[in-house]
Amino acid sequence: MIDRDRIGEAAGLIAPYIRHTPVIDLDGAALKLELLQHAGSFKTRGAFANLLLRDIPQAGVVAASGGNHGAAVAYAAMRLGIPAKIFVPAISSPMKIERIRRYGAQLVIAGERYADALAASEEWTEQSGALPVHAFDQPETLLGQGTIGMEIAQQLPDVDTVLVAVGGGGLVGGIAAWFAGDAKIVAVEPEGAPTLALALQAGMPVDAPTGSVAADSLAPKRVGELMFPIAQAHVDRSVLVSDQAIVEAQRALWYAANIVAEPGGAAAYAALLSQAYRPQPAERVCVVISGGNSAAVTL
Repeated sequence: MIDRDRIGEAAGLIAPYIRHTPVIDLDGAALKLELLQHAGSFKTRGAFANLLLRDIPQAGVVAASGGNHGAAVAYAAMRLGIPAKIFVPAISSPMKIERIRRYGAQLVIAGERYADALAASEEWTEQSGALPVHAFDQPETLLGQGTIGMEIAQQLPDVDTVLVAVGGGGLVGGIAAWFAGDAKIVAVEPEGAPTLALALQAGMPVDAPTGSVAADSLAPKRVGELMFPIAQAHVDRSVLVSDQAIVEAQRALWYAANIVAEPGGAAAYAALLSQAYRPQPAERVCVVISGGNSAAVTL
């Protein structure tokens, strides 16, 4: 279901609505700056793929999100003139909540964690008939996120390894599906939310802890069912990084290149700085900086 042909088709469909984000070099690593995407994160790709590839009912769309997916769906719905209702947990950052409101979606704060918001959104789906747009466990979401892999391959044809942060796995699943073994894909997760690491150990998606400084973007209860076989086939490994390493990566990106990454957006870079992942001397590494919905003053 998720392969290069379908990712390429999705890329052509969403191209008028997304940014082709740049890659820059920082101390020998190539950074894919997806934080410059519309709505502040890579999630906008999957949002447009859902809204353009699926039939939308009159009731519009509904999404549950830690913040970035909600902002992306709200933005895509605004651009396409579709009603949207977004459920977020109380841990969502004020900046992400403000983005959702600014894009005109109806916002509901439900519970403390993503799982609570997801349950509330599912109840609304049953009541309203709105189309649910899942943050990671939906084919169209994976296809949209896979377009990042396609862009990286075009921008860095000699890339050896791609470091990708993991929450529910839509991003790493889409990118891994595109490369399909042509580059090494390394998943990066917070120590307090090792969703993919535990799933790979168990041989199936399982519940994981959800505590981390990046909990609003990288801490669902478990990875998606659709991405998991892709990860088993094409993700080399999962490495874990501490909250301290994530915050240090945020600071390093800011002081070295004026890049304002949120904690989840900086997690993959934290793997390099903390040496949780150690590349070989000639290894060409690309790091996906996946989101920037954070206030610069907090750095």
